Amino acid sequence: MRDASTRLYISQPALSASIRELEEELGILIFDRTNKGITLTDEGREFISYAKKVASQYEILEDRYFSKESDKERFSVTTQHYNFAIKAFTEMIKKSDPSKYHFSIHETKTKHVLEDVANLKSEVGIISFSGTNENLIKKLFKDYQLEFVPLMKREAYVYLWQGHEFADRENLSLEELKDYPCVSFDQTDEGKYYLTEEALSDYEFKKMIKSDDRATTMELIAQLGGYSIGSGMLSLEDAVLQGLVSIKLQEEDPLMIGYITRKGSNMSCYGKMYIDELQKYKELQI
Repeated sequence: MRDASTRLYISQPALSASIRELEEELGILIFDRTNKGITLTDEGREFISYAKKVASQYEILEDRYFSKESDKERFSVTTQHYNFAIKAFTEMIKKSDPSKYHFSIHETKTKHVLEDVANLKSEVGIISFSGTNENLIKKLFKDYQLEFVPLMKREAYVYLWQGHEFADRENLSLEELKDYPCVSFDQTDEGKYYLTEEALSDYEFKKMIKSDDRATTMELIAQLGGYSIGSGMLSLEDAVLQGLVSIKLQEEDPLMIGYITRKGSNMSCYGKMYIDELQKYKELQI
């Protein structure tokens, strides 16, 4: 409460009074207050989730219509960690090259990809799912009113540093890798491992390290002889990924990779151009 009042430039008693007034107006208890501090109630947690969406929508309106840069062309993409999504983004900019623009690409967690597209923060999202979490992801597509267009289906691969003792193998099993740490992208802010963007999310790894940054992940793999699991799409043009090798994993849990848009939304010319660039990576005829 003290930190919040400081950020809002009001006193702590004034903030507490405002929250109590809001609780009375809504007829719910947002916070449980004890001598040890405050925690969200179940009703409060639900309220906060809706409030965040409202605040996000207002920020979009403010940025689009009230900003000093409102005359600039705008486009945004939110993606899981796929290099082809970045490549398509840069190609779209090169080909369109507007005189003034404010473009964004957010590389983030699965939940945020879904929410950004659902809330129109981004026109397009890049997302994947495997057999492990397919049912949940498809349910979320429906809940968030999203359309999914598949681009490719990829078998699971292991990424190892080129100096690793297994780096020259054609295939590997997780049993062979059990004594090495698996470095996985951290999705834990929502506490649901089934939102992972990696295959075999339900496998019980003996050693696991969570990371939320690609460069950090590569450093951990290099320094600890660890590995990560991915789609096998390594690009020599990506400086972050240089030094890695991809090896086919014996265990099977193919990833379906594609893009999402909001149902019924009007796509901008930049969104259409971006999707055209994504189509160059399409491998599935569906």
